[in-house]
Amino acid sequence: MSTYIIAEAGVNHNGDPMMALELVDIAAAAGADAVKFQTFEPEEEISTAAPKAEYQQRTTGADESQLDMVRRLKLRDEDFVRLAERCTEQGITFLSSPFDARSISFLVETIGVDTLKLPSGEATNGPYLMAAAATGCDLILSTGMADLEEVKTALSVLAFGLTRRQDTPSKEALADAFASAEGQAALQAKVSLLHCTTEYPAPYESVNLRAMDTLASTFGLPVGLSDHTNGIAIPLAAVGRGATIIEKHFTMARTLPGPDHQASLEPEELKSMVAGIRQIDMSLGDGTKRPHACELKNINVARRSLVARTAIRAGDSFTEDNLCAKRPGGGYSPMRFWEMLGRRAERDYAADELI
Repeated sequence: MSTYIIAEAGVNHNGDPMMALELVDIAAAAGADAVKFQTFEPEEEISTAAPKAEYQQRTTGADESQLDMVRRLKLRDEDFVRLAERCTEQGITFLSSPFDARSISFLVETIGVDTLKLPSGEATNGPYLMAAAATGCDLILSTGMADLEEVKTALSVLAFGLTRRQDTPSKEALADAFASAEGQAALQAKVSLLHCTTEYPAPYESVNLRAMDTLASTFGLPVGLSDHTNGIAIPLAAVGRGATIIEKHFTMARTLPGPDHQASLEPEELKSMVAGIRQIDMSLGDGTKRPHACELKNINVARRSLVARTAIRAGDSFTEDNLCAKRPGGGYSPMRFWEMLGRRAERDYAADELI
């Protein structure tokens, strides 16, 4: 099974649609499965009182408000239409994370996406999750900043929205939808989870890749990683642990101004990550321990057989002094060494001759 790789352009276009188109080209050239942007209405998402995160203050300054920063990073509807067209031209899937109900509708009804990536910050936004589930799209939910109970609650909303959206939501109704066979079947069919550490860049000690195992065993859903660490080691490790999806920010250059560039991969690094993941995909195999076809020709070369250490005459007993194991294989296995001790040779053997 091939890991699904999402190259996260996010807002690394700095509000420039031409730069956004270049990011599509970079992601396609790297071999990613999808390139993902962010679609939002700043005033629907952020209040005038919302402060910037610490990392945003470091990368864009503390004087500007979060709302003003996000306004500068917004693309127009027609820009997203062109980006989707460019993705089709380049043979890469267009994705975008919507941050509000209007953006959900736009992506589904105008762009025609069949998958929505739901960001970590919206994992506790019940009405948003309900609107996303109501589209019937496949859903990829990031779980940064969430504990296990919050993930369960988010999945309960999605289960309700996927199966019972004609009913009135309540705490009890959401829990019932999650526990129902119908709700679980809908989650299995439609929802994947991404483990995530919401910090830019995320310290290695904060990643906790084993939490992917916990999510998978608790909810029985496909699990991947939305990675914010520096470099490519962590996504490669995540694939080795069974991640089915990898999402990673990338940029044209980390030196560009903007909130996310410094925690992003540059084009050659993105290529290296994709190539490494594809190599791991090929190497994971089916789990059955057996010699691979490519090994068979080397068995007799690398293994040993029982041979005469010294010349042995017919009728002599095999002993620890006149019997040993040497290459090539193909003769009696050295595992029969103790069985042979004390038995009599039926013919003469020259030194180094296979028994």
